[in-house]
Amino acid sequence: MAVQVVLVHGIRTSATMWRAQVASLRERGTTVTAVDLPGHGTRRGEAFSLEGAFATIDGAVQDAATRGPVLLVGHSMGGLLSIEYVGRPERPPVAGLVAASCTSIPRGIGLAAYRFFTRRFDRLPDRGLGLTNRVLDRTLPAETRPDFGAGGYAFDAQDTALASLSMLDLLASLRRIDVPLWFVNGQWDQLRMNEKLFLTVARHAELIVVPRTTHLVTAMRPRVFNALLEVALTTIEAST
Repeated sequence: MAVQVVLVHGIRTSATMWRAQVASLRERGTTVTAVDLPGHGTRRGEAFSLEGAFATIDGAVQDAATRGPVLLVGHSMGGLLSIEYVGRPERPPVAGLVAASCTSIPRGIGLAAYRFFTRRFDRLPDRGLGLTNRVLDRTLPAETRPDFGAGGYAFDAQDTALASLSMLDLLASLRRIDVPLWFVNGQWDQLRMNEKLFLTVARHAELIVVPRTTHLVTAMRPRVFNALLEVALTTIEAST
């Protein structure tokens, strides 16, 4: 049976952030589903909750698993949620996990500082959209630049989502994961702070650091990220 791919986006963005990956996977002949989490993308206006986020991921995974083994791929918040999901004691039907830009425990002073700054930006007349666009214009290639904002930005869900992440027990989840796991980080990613700890705890993990890349590794160097997905897919295909 062919490997199925489920993609989970990061905070504020939506399923559109994966357009380069979706196109590459479909060209390969791989079936792929990119979800919108509650409060994001096509679901803006809904309240974000961990229960709703996990239900969204589980629905996509369970559906994909009827057609073949599942590779789950998450970026940033989506990566953290995916780690927690795959590490559930009931062992969801996931054959492999790619967790990008998420090797950091979202608690303590780091999370508090992030929430403080996002709240300050949210008070700007444009909710910080002008600054966001200027940063993306300077860092992302033309082929992926429109993708992050194409589904709109989940400003209203952001603070609730950030607060919810502190409830995750990532280290316990990592200890339970017994399928191939790839951590993918950009060289200049600010969320690399617990990288070594995650590698120590996760028994089946590999780390790939993409040079000259920020937190937005999927969009900043899409061909490299797509090649890493190919490695993951090939690994799963060879074991099934």
